[in-house]
Amino acid sequence: MSQATTTRTIWVAFGASGVVGTIRKDVDGYTVTMAGAEASAGVYPSMDVAKSALYARMRPGSDWPRFQEH
Repeated sequence: MSQATTTRTIWVAFGASGVVGTIRKDVDGYTVTMAGAEASAGVYPSMDVAKSALYARMRPGSDWPRFQEH
C-alpha cells in the first residue's frame, strides 16, 4: 500500500509593524501571499525569488522583512 504525502512549508514575513505576508512551498513552487490579501501574489521558482517578490510588494522604503519558518 502506498500513501501520497504532501509536504508544505510556510514562512511568515515580519516587518516593522508585524506580519506582512507569507511564502508557502509546495510542489508548484513558492507562493507569495501578502497579509490581508484575498489572493496570492504569484508562484515563484525559488525561495530567493519569492522573498524578493514579497519585498517588492511592501511599502516603498520598508526594511527587508524577517522570515520565520513555521
